[in-house]
Amino acid sequence: MGIREIRDDPGGAGPVAGGHRLLPDPQVRVQRRSEQGLVDEIPAVPHGHQRDPRLAAEPLHQRRGPRRDATGPRANAEDDRVGPPGQGDLAGRSRLGRDRDEHADRQLQQGQQALSTRDEAVRSLAGRTADLLVIGGGIIGAGIARDAALRGLSVALVEQNDFASGTSSRPTRLIHGGLRYLELFDFGLVRSDMREREILLGIAPHLVFPLPFLLPLYRPSLWYQFKLRIGMQLYDALSLDKSLPKRKYLDRDATLAAEPNLAPEGLAGAWRFYDAQVPFVERLVIENVIDAAEHGAVVLNHAEAVAYLRDGDAVTGAVVRDRLSGQGIEIRARFTVNATGPWLDRTLEPLRDGAKPLLRLTKGIHLVTPHATQQAHVLFAQQDGRLFFVLPWLDGTIVGTTDTDYVGDPGDAAATEDDVRYLREAAHRAFPNAPFDEIHFTWAGVRALVREEGVRESEVSRKHALYDHEKRDGTRGVLSVVGGKITAYRDIAEETTDAVLRRLGRSAASTTATTLLPGARPRPGEGPVAAPDEALAELWPVYGTRAADVLALAGSDPALRAPLCPHHRGVTAEIAHAVTVEWAQTLGDVLLRRTTLGLTACQGLDCIDDVAARMGGLLGWDAGRQKAEVERYRAEIEPMRRFSTREP
Repeated sequence: MGIREIRDDPGGAGPVAGGHRLLPDPQVRVQRRSEQGLVDEIPAVPHGHQRDPRLAAEPLHQRRGPRRDATGPRANAEDDRVGPPGQGDLAGRSRLGRDRDEHADRQLQQGQQALSTRDEAVRSLAGRTADLLVIGGGIIGAGIARDAALRGLSVALVEQNDFASGTSSRPTRLIHGGLRYLELFDFGLVRSDMREREILLGIAPHLVFPLPFLLPLYRPSLWYQFKLRIGMQLYDALSLDKSLPKRKYLDRDATLAAEPNLAPEGLAGAWRFYDAQVPFVERLVIENVIDAAEHGAVVLNHAEAVAYLRDGDAVTGAVVRDRLSGQGIEIRARFTVNATGPWLDRTLEPLRDGAKPLLRLTKGIHLVTPHATQQAHVLFAQQDGRLFFVLPWLDGTIVGTTDTDYVGDPGDAAATEDDVRYLREAAHRAFPNAPFDEIHFTWAGVRALVREEGVRESEVSRKHALYDHEKRDGTRGVLSVVGGKITAYRDIAEETTDAVLRRLGRSAASTTATTLLPGARPRPGEGPVAAPDEALAELWPVYGTRAADVLALAGSDPALRAPLCPHHRGVTAEIAHAVTVEWAQTLGDVLLRRTTLGLTACQGLDCIDDVAARMGGLLGWDAGRQKAEVERYRAEIEPMRRFSTREP
């Protein structure tokens, strides 16, 4: 993603001729150097300068072709806020299937009332000045949009691909303090993350779960065992207010009883301790977006920021291209936050031309294998002593992660043969009989770390920073989030929103630490859902209390209550829910980031044609479009399946 700029002339009459400036080649940007500036907070200043509303951006790319309306928040024309959910436009949409009865049709229509059309969201974004524009729909951007909307700001959130489609969907899927940060004596970071872990266990109990770990002890050195004992004590001491059990030492026999697959040779025992896992981090992002929208934010995925709007030395919004229609949208905002993660340096080039990069990018890959262990494990690779995890996940196991410097487009990151060999060898040494030679798929994510020179990849701090463009570059109206990680996302969002409010001359306390996410909220006043308990139980870890909405879409139609795939425990109605309620526009949106089907062994390939047909019925795809979408999905997951030993 690259962003240029559009400037007003001094009189505010419109864009300066030639004001669109394309970004230089990425390799040129990487080579440029000058001093950077990172701060923890933004000083309060008067109300930001607003851009002349008459400014019109030049036409952008051509439309890609016909498409049907999708779904998104509906704008309230009388206010900068979005009104309550309205009736979706169902005219002309196809049936999900010929076997669906009229009762199921009525149920589907009721479900589609949750949100209105994507086109209405586009018109809303183009027709107002928001308090805050957030660029980037990963976990940080979604968290900022939620926090700001809960505090009463009018918010616009745009994401170049799908929400959670970047680094946020490719982590180790843990909510943890980070044992290895103790080795770096980063006690403040560990303590902060422990607090956030406790908060997330409270506000998202359907998505974030306690997870017991074993840390096996193989080295006979008394000094090594003493260091680990102190580390375990510190880990507990830094989270005295936690709800999770305390650490416990297991002797050799107890360790092997808990995990029979561990290599017994040289095993002295293990420490058992607790952290938390978020199996479907994609859903954590989506629920933050949902909550932002329910509190007035206008959100738009597949919408790429391509230019900043400028009025003198102030950023006053952005030009966004709807990547589904090709339409250009000019979004005006009193303040803009860049939360584009590993794309940050690229998107800031028009504001920091020739400046030294703010980020150090590192790549982490994970293997997904058949079920291999009974417990979650923290291990140290014999090759280089680096910490890695072996974690139960769904019906399989996650092995990861690596930590190597990365140069290039973050969207192109993928596992290499060396990456896969490294993790396989490390895992096999700890579990010699485990099926790590069988790989379902891999994923690779790029971490956006605050740049530090002369430090090993794994030793770079995971702390974030806020970049003050006015102080460092003389550009008002914009703030950038540098670095950050999933465990700390809510705290980062709170800090960022505090800074935005100071800039806008407003004051409102954050409530995100105590406000439950949508799927954790009870549903008072509603009668019981006419569905077997087991149906809700299967959907609960994905949707929480919102699982009832999914089943309501199914009505009494057994076809919509049936699983799409033998690898999937959900129901077919999830497709309709993803499209009509949660902004899904592509097969990847549905399979990888709304449902869990794309995270199973087959990644949805065993039922891809059926999913495309049902999704196409909602979005008006003809046979040609359905085929194209299937090929697009295959291309999206090809890097993940490059080392798969499973037949497609």
